[in-house]
Amino acid sequence: MIKSFINQIGVANFVLLLVVLSIIVVSEYVYISGNKLDAIFIGLWAPTILGFMIYLKRAK
Repeated sequence: MIKSFINQIGVANFVLLLVVLSIIVVSEYVYISGNKLDAIFIGLWAPTILGFMIYLKRAK
């Protein structure tokens, strides 16, 4: 199932989605540890990367 998903979206996009997921997890950890502003800053990276992925996919 995962192999078909990777083949469908591509390896690079799959890796970037894993990066985005890890950014969200790190942001939640930082928020829970008490650094709320740092967590918001880190959390904004995820939609930025997703937007960049969409831009590159549409630019083809």
